[in-house]
Amino acid sequence: MEFKGYDTNFNITDKVALVTGGASGIGKAITELYLEKGAKVAILDLKEDVMDTAKQIDSENAVGFQCDVTDNESMDKAIQGAKENFGKIDILVNCAGIALLDDAENISDGYWQKTLDINLTGTFKMSQKVGNVLIKQGHGGKIINLASQAAVIALDNHVAYGASKAGVLGMTKVLAYEWAQFGIKVNAISPTVILTELGKKAWAGEKGEKAKKEIPLGRFGYPEEVAAIALFLASDASNLITGENIVIDGGNTIK
Repeated sequence: MEFKGYDTNFNITDKVALVTGGASGIGKAITELYLEKGAKVAILDLKEDVMDTAKQIDSENAVGFQCDVTDNESMDKAIQGAKENFGKIDILVNCAGIALLDDAENISDGYWQKTLDINLTGTFKMSQKVGNVLIKQGHGGKIINLASQAAVIALDNHVAYGASKAGVLGMTKVLAYEWAQFGIKVNAISPTVILTELGKKAWAGEKGEKAKKEIPLGRFGYPEEVAAIALFLASDASNLITGENIVIDGGNTIK
């Protein structure tokens, strides 16, 4: 295929993106940047006020759907709603996730299963459902999965979370391999601690200062920095990249 170039301003004008977990944190930062760069965005989130959030962000180009990524009917309804509203789908960002932490010898069956149900199975089911839409549409597309540095290195109390995110990386590679024939690129992003509202609370004080000392660049990340990578992967600038994991961690995993 001939190289046709790309918009060097990284605009994704007229692209339609679905962002799970898009009403807060990293997902919201991705939503806002995609809208700024010309996309239309369907925000899929478990929060009851997701429709109001979408209107507040951009009443014309954003729409919200309450969606539970562990429920097939809920996902199907949201995906169909996005298609009916915008006419197509071009991009899926799997950002919905949960972190239930405990040490390996004591973690409960409930923590383990819920973590895998949301972070791994939910990401796969959304990818499968939207992937089938992209295949039927016949013009390719982008799927971006949020993984974690915990998929690459061991973190204390992260046994379920790390396992779920490592599974996301394995799944990303297989989907990229199988769906390359359809022009669908599938990639992952693995951030370090990101200073969302939840991240600020979870890593405040001595715990956070100790963790930052392990990072060569000496700091945590911001949602906007993850959004920048998600924009690159959604844009035509990344059309030769598939099956990859982009780690954004200040060098924490190079040690």
